[in-house]
Amino acid sequence: MFYKKQGLPEEDSLIVCTVKKILPNSVFVDLDEYGNVEGMIHISEISPGRIRNLRDFVKENKKLVCKVLRVDNIKNHVDLSLRRVNLAQKKEKDMEYKQELKAEKLLENFSREMKTDMDEIYVIIAKKLLQKYGTLYNAFLDIANNNKDLKELGIEEEYRKTLVSTIREKIKPPEVSISGTLTLSSTKPNGISIIKNALNNVYGIANVKKYNVSIKYISAPNYKIDVTAKDYKSAEKIIGELTNEAMSSMKKEGGFFEFKRQ
Repeated sequence: MFYKKQGLPEEDSLIVCTVKKILPNSVFVDLDEYGNVEGMIHISEISPGRIRNLRDFVKENKKLVCKVLRVDNIKNHVDLSLRRVNLAQKKEKDMEYKQELKAEKLLENFSREMKTDMDEIYVIIAKKLLQKYGTLYNAFLDIANNNKDLKELGIEEEYRKTLVSTIREKIKPPEVSISGTLTLSSTKPNGISIIKNALNNVYGIANVKKYNVSIKYISAPNYKIDVTAKDYKSAEKIIGELTNEAMSSMKKEGGFFEFKRQ
């Protein structure tokens, strides 16, 4: 990344890092989002259970998403955990990191268009956006979606108009999709009605709360459910809410329910 965060990450935050050195009982990494900061992952924080060879889990130059356990400001050192990051967190952080790289690339192209060095672009534009929004991508999203024009940040008009126009052309609201399989069955004479009612209840919640959901029949007794949302955390919450509703409806009528994430 061209723009590095200052200082050290906060404890419990998620960071992207690159493996630099693998020792018998630990892994040393560079924190990609920070300048000249090294982190260490102890073997006990790589994966649950016994590990005989760290290289079965990590490789040099591989990028990882880790959780910050401890921060030593004096030594400029960070202790990290790989095993405490779940799949949804990893996907969300990976997406956030890629979005920031995309935003930096947009700014790089903008600097060439304006015939201005990237270091100068940082001073007159990027630094101001980072101070207000935390990330370039968050800033660009606000500009694209909420009609912001950057006047309040004091960015010169010759830069501001071109940048805003470029952002609105290139940056679109992010979406992620997750899916799973619902298994619904009933041995009662009105079993089909019971299943239809359960699915209607799911759609009822989705319609009221404006969730982006689709349910497709696969083959008896299986149905595929797809949820699209702005991020993985929101998508997981939605699919959990909807599958719980399906389970409640089926159990209430003595039916069978099962859900498997894909």
